[in-house]
Amino acid sequence: VLPSPDGPAPAVSITEIRQYLRAQDIPFHDGYSCLHTPSLFTGDRGDQPLSANAPFTLFIDKTTGSFLCTATLAEGTWQDFQANVELRHRGITPLAPASSEEMEEEMRQAREDARCIWERALPLWELLDEKETRETKAFFGISMVTDATLKRFGVRYLRTARSLVFPWFSPQDATLKGLKLVRVEKKGGTISYVEETLPRFDSYRNLFGLPLVGRRDTELVLTGWELDALALHQAAGVASLALPRGTSCLPPTLLPYLEQFKRITLWLGEDLRSWEAAKLFARKLSLKRCSLVRPGNLQPRPLEALNQGLNVTKILRSALPASHKSIVSFRQLREEVFGELVNTEQVSGVKWARFPELNKLLKGHRRGELTIFTGPTGSGKTTFISEYALDLCMQGVCTLWGSFEINNVRLAKIMLTQFAGRRLEDQLELYDEWADRFEELPLYFMTFHGQQNIKTVIDTMQHAVYMYDITHVVVDNLQFMMGHEHVSVDR
Repeated sequence: VLPSPDGPAPAVSITEIRQYLRAQDIPFHDGYSCLHTPSLFTGDRGDQPLSANAPFTLFIDKTTGSFLCTATLAEGTWQDFQANVELRHRGITPLAPASSEEMEEEMRQAREDARCIWERALPLWELLDEKETRETKAFFGISMVTDATLKRFGVRYLRTARSLVFPWFSPQDATLKGLKLVRVEKKGGTISYVEETLPRFDSYRNLFGLPLVGRRDTELVLTGWELDALALHQAAGVASLALPRGTSCLPPTLLPYLEQFKRITLWLGEDLRSWEAAKLFARKLSLKRCSLVRPGNLQPRPLEALNQGLNVTKILRSALPASHKSIVSFRQLREEVFGELVNTEQVSGVKWARFPELNKLLKGHRRGELTIFTGPTGSGKTTFISEYALDLCMQGVCTLWGSFEINNVRLAKIMLTQFAGRRLEDQLELYDEWADRFEELPLYFMTFHGQQNIKTVIDTMQHAVYMYDITHVVVDNLQFMMGHEHVSVDR
């Protein structure tokens, strides 16, 4: 849930951050998406000024002011940072802001569970016999991935769950922090991959492959999937990392780990949603250092490219720069126009699974479009729109709800009932199971109620877009947001 209107974290501008650091004599240099400073939590203590010779391991996000120290993993808000600077001036050793005991306990439990699974899982090349290894690799579509690559990235196989196991090692001390399990589900002719993470996916922030990246590496390929990172490393020998939640989100807490790279190529997948996500993430990472691999028949996702024997290095070389100038010719747009003609289905947006008739009218959910639903009170607008938004959310569209009319508890109850497709009040023993599944959805609620200042609402939306890569915002309803006294005026 986003911060409530009474006490939102006060926004801070990059100018204010720079002025504060200069006033406090804290040396810093400008990175791509963060400012780099020596850490408050390591090295010299007390009221000594921070030395410009110390390693710059503390990163301050230029958009939000949040910080992360990669040496101690201390993180917090801009206000936490200022409080720690004050403590230093008083000669007190700063302390990393603690998370709640509940969170600590949950993370500890997740690490313990991950360790048990990790110990039960086997390296793929140590299965009973070669036949089992071959069949398992074929089942996951990784027959072309060598044992050496699997070994390098530490991938294992959990027989009991028929799942590949991808480890999350701490970049600090190489301890196991969590895992991602991937299994294959076949329905009819279609194959889908089902993922599960420990800890839960909102706390799972593993840049898969990070411990293998050298300090001197300056070029990186970012992918949306662990198996793509393996394929890239094997086929082109490049440093490659996989984002923890694929194309749905690039959490800002990961940005400090990507600061060392002068050039980042985003190769996220083979559909238009991946292309849209790549453009969104490039803005976060700073456009001037990013290139994008455009999806197409000859440029599928990296694992497919490896399986088809395509020249991966050549595809990487043909990546397009993310920042294009203000004026372009048709020649530069030519490929994009062709892409739109080839993928007419995808261009029309994410289809609703539950509303085939709606797909005929609206074609699908596309970014940058506004749809208004009107109808008299009690006609079912909220009920319908919660179902309509839930449908997209279940397909991975990150959704933000602003319900000004009914409170979030009631709204969440409606959506959970729609999600479960049953009356949970009659089957309370099933509540936890459905609530756990519902919690996994990329769904966020604004905590406003009744009439609101428009600027506050817009600021909250922008914050949500940066933090959670929201691509669908629902406002229910405009009248409440504006306040009733303006109803007569046409706004």
